[in-house]
Amino acid sequence: MQKTKRLFAAVKIQASETFLEVYDRIKQSLRNERITWVNPVNMHLTIKFFGDTFVHQIPDIDKCLKIACQSTEKFSLEVRNTGMFGSRYDPRVIWFGIEAGENMQQLFSRVSEQLKTIGIFPDRQNFVPHLTIGRIKGLRDKKSFQQVLEENRIHDSGSQEIEELILYESILRREGPIYIPVHTYQFL
Repeated sequence: MQKTKRLFAAVKIQASETFLEVYDRIKQSLRNERITWVNPVNMHLTIKFFGDTFVHQIPDIDKCLKIACQSTEKFSLEVRNTGMFGSRYDPRVIWFGIEAGENMQQLFSRVSEQLKTIGIFPDRQNFVPHLTIGRIKGLRDKKSFQQVLEENRIHDSGSQEIEELILYESILRREGPIYIPVHTYQFL
């Protein structure tokens, strides 16, 4: 049996003071709901989720990510807005939106193009830059939930410089996931 690792490539997000204020306000307002909150220490913007990956594939993935990052310049991104995935009647995820320039979109495209060369194709959905802050397990009061999201819909939680892409291994545990850097790729 071949060993696998659960992998994803992402840029690390450092939670600013404003980010934490908005995050804590939302979390506190929804404290009676069944929501699994992402630890701010683990915040990241996923560029590619690989899932369970055979260990023998990691060198090829590493090579593709190196090539994709060689021509990527450092870029800034801004954390803004709050939203959800799912419908108003069946929300699944609470997120903070990301605004970034062309360099982030180019990074995504370069990574996708390189990975195609080894048979790893992009997901069908469009790249929507976001930070998952909570996964909804169940809501008692959907109207109150909608109100909390609306009250926190627009915010500016800071800007930061992104200088590297990281290939992470994700180890799932009952207490929450652990993310272990496997390789780091510096930008220009």
